[in-house]
Amino acid sequence: MMDVRRSGERYRGGDPEAGIDSHHAFSFGTFYDPDNLRFGPVLACNEERLAPGAGFGEHPHSHTEIVTWVVDGELTHRDSTGGATVVRAGDVQHLSSAGGVRHEERNEGGDPLVFVQMWLAPLEPGGEPSYETVRGIVDATPYAVPAAGALLSVRRPSPGERVAVPDAPGVYLHVVRGEVRLGDTELVPGDSVRITGERGLDLVADTAAEVLLWELETV
Repeated sequence: MMDVRRSGERYRGGDPEAGIDSHHAFSFGTFYDPDNLRFGPVLACNEERLAPGAGFGEHPHSHTEIVTWVVDGELTHRDSTGGATVVRAGDVQHLSSAGGVRHEERNEGGDPLVFVQMWLAPLEPGGEPSYETVRGIVDATPYAVPAAGALLSVRRPSPGERVAVPDAPGVYLHVVRGEVRLGDTELVPGDSVRITGERGLDLVADTAAEVLLWELETV
C-alpha cells in the first residue's frame, strides 16, 4: 500500500512574525488529527525555515529519537548533554532524548536556514540521552537509528536515474528537492509517501533530486 501525502496538505505552524515557518506532516503541537498521529515509529516530519537570528529557545524532550537533515544554511545546536554544534547542509544530526534532555536550535548565520526534522519513537523508553553529528553523508550510505528500528538513506539521483526503494515492512519517503516518480505517481518537494508491504519499487528522477528514505522494521 502507498499513502501519498502532498506538500500542500501539511499543517503550517511556527511563528512567522518571529521568523519561524514550520510545515508538519503529522499531528503536531496544537494541530491534532487522530488519523494522522504516526507511521510506524515516525512521529513527526517537520520542514523548518528559520530567518537569520530566529530559532527555538531551550525546551525539553524525552523518549524521542530526533534526526535532523539540513537542506540549506547552518543550524546551531546546543543541548544539556554538552553537545554544541553547527550543522551544515549534508550533515545528519541525531539527538536521542531518552529519559530527558533539553536543547535549543537557532539560525545564527546570515542566510536563511532550511532543515527537515524527523522524530521517531524508541522501541524501549528511558536510558541516557546522547548526541552525534555525522558530517557529509555519502549518497546511499545509510544512517542507522537502532533505538527506533529504523535506517535512513539519503539519495541524490540524477535525471533519469532509478533508485531502488527498500523492501522493508515499512518505508517513509520524503522529497527534499527535485521531481521524482514512484510508479505513475509524480512527487515534488515536500511530498511524502508512506509505504507498507510493497516490494520491487523503483523511484525515478525526472530532475536532479534529493530524497530521504526511512526503512522501518515495523509499521
